[in-house]
Amino acid sequence: MCGIAGIIAPDHKDRIHDVTEILAHRGPDDGGYYHDAMISLGQRRLSIVDVAGGHQPISNEDGTIQLVCNGEIYNSPELRRELEQRGHTFKTHTDVEVIVHLYEDHGIRCVNHLRGMFALAVWDARDNSLLLARDHLGQKPLFYYVHNGRFAFASEVKSILATGLVEPEIDLNGLSHYMSLRYLPDNYSLFREIQKLPAAHVLQYKNGTARVEPYWHLSFDDKFPHNEEDIVENLDTLLLDTVKSHLLSDVQIGTFLSGGIDSSLITAMMAEITGESFPTFSIGVKEQSFNELPYARMVSGKYNLNARENIVEADMIHLIPSMIHHMDEPSDPFGAGVYLVSRVATEEVKVVLGGDGGDENFAGYDRYAGNKLVDYYCLFPAWFRRSIMKRITKLIPETFQYKSFAQKVAWMNEMSFYTHGERYTQSMGFLRFLPEHKDHLFTDSTRAKIDDGDSVQKILKYFDSEGVDDLVDRMLYTDLKTRMPDHLLAIVDRMAMAHSLESRSPLIDYKVVEFAARIPGSLKLKGKTLKHILRRVASKYLPRELVYREKQGFGFPIGIWMRTELRTFLQNLFRQSRFVELGLFDHAYMHQLLQEHLDGKVDHNFRLWILMNLEIWYRLYFENESVDSMTGFIDSNL
Repeated sequence: MCGIAGIIAPDHKDRIHDVTEILAHRGPDDGGYYHDAMISLGQRRLSIVDVAGGHQPISNEDGTIQLVCNGEIYNSPELRRELEQRGHTFKTHTDVEVIVHLYEDHGIRCVNHLRGMFALAVWDARDNSLLLARDHLGQKPLFYYVHNGRFAFASEVKSILATGLVEPEIDLNGLSHYMSLRYLPDNYSLFREIQKLPAAHVLQYKNGTARVEPYWHLSFDDKFPHNEEDIVENLDTLLLDTVKSHLLSDVQIGTFLSGGIDSSLITAMMAEITGESFPTFSIGVKEQSFNELPYARMVSGKYNLNARENIVEADMIHLIPSMIHHMDEPSDPFGAGVYLVSRVATEEVKVVLGGDGGDENFAGYDRYAGNKLVDYYCLFPAWFRRSIMKRITKLIPETFQYKSFAQKVAWMNEMSFYTHGERYTQSMGFLRFLPEHKDHLFTDSTRAKIDDGDSVQKILKYFDSEGVDDLVDRMLYTDLKTRMPDHLLAIVDRMAMAHSLESRSPLIDYKVVEFAARIPGSLKLKGKTLKHILRRVASKYLPRELVYREKQGFGFPIGIWMRTELRTFLQNLFRQSRFVELGLFDHAYMHQLLQEHLDGKVDHNFRLWILMNLEIWYRLYFENESVDSMTGFIDSNL
């Protein structure tokens, strides 16, 4: 696991060291550089495979090809044998060196041979061309800037800002999408002119021109026969092989263990494969309705593993400046969990396996079942739902608990007024800023500057794709193309790397994703049973009470904390809103959202979290506040 950077611009040799050192948390063990007349490359390394000899950049035999890479290539042992048989000579034993020789043989199509997680850059001095690529699902990040013959790329936005080639400026289109979707779609970042290379894409830069294109497409067309037993057996075998391949390492590996099905299954399979005890890392909260630690203990106890636990309290507010610093964008409540469990894990290991991707591959979210149930609710006439039921939903008291009854009823009623893709889009953003919220929040001048503000289309273009017919598959495909690379995996990577920890996710290995896409939707969501087919596999390894309990999901009681410990802080922060001062947000509407939440009328915790984080993000990136100074700011306003 590493951080990478590169610059094609005047004085690139003078800039690259500082730009790369900003990424030292991603690679604290080693650093390396390459320079020629055109380009400078930099890399920071977390040494995992070939600890002593895997220094980067890595070149081919005659030095004309240079590679910097962030990630792991799980099929590198097989690739290495094939390449050696074809006459290639290797300098190291590290896994990523296969990329150099694959490039010699296949050029840009070298990425089609890789099974792993990666963000890579290959410089070809023979024709002064640069190749960038991200893995199939976007586990590893990569950003770039291109303008007037100047080009820069890096694992994190802050490194590109440090090149001095671009000044920070808010991208209002990206901001608008973020507030609706909870993530930045497509190639957006929150900074104008700094773009994100999408997952499963390559970028070629040559002669001042950048060309971006996809190299992998996920198909839901070719379904397996509806033979449940065969699918369970084949999925079990595939997952065991995939977990085994993800154990490629010269250092100890542990697991994230949340107590949910996905991380529990990965942990159990790793225990079965290794036959050894290893550390597991879990966090919990005092509020029992949010706590999954008892289920994590079931797994660690069953396999005699070394369980490590940490209880989180409302003081996590002090983590937000550091989280934002590592995200380069507002933090997420889910990210706080990854940040904290990574902090515990890095005290013992450099690598962990996690359960990311189980929900998106095998239909694990409530909204998958909910979107089907809404059709039955729509049997009530529209006038009844729009008038009587809407008034009833407002009378249900809000408990501010995870998946509260008030939220469920309001969600069901609101979704009934939409169909197909628009319903799914609304269901994803229901707790955040829908178009009507943004109409109130954004000032007139702000709305006039937004020219790509239709967040619904960012979802519909995948939901309505040809070749994906089943409703469940449409929802899964949409999530795999949007929330997975742009939200979930972005958070996991950056929160783990904040602590120099590599997180690997076997359930989103692209071979697993392709297999899952071929499973009939009715076996992923069977009736109202979420993740039916994966539960069948998990039942071979885990206690039945864990496998078949209702999905809980890990969360923090943010809504409760905002009405208690964080109440004063939010009031003071909104009074000093930089976004109001900039003329971007309407102060009266911000105050309305906060007051409705504090009065217990509406649970706005997701919206307030976004607004709170944006204020801290702005101070860090536009007013040059440090993490420490922002922590002091929080203390002074609590």
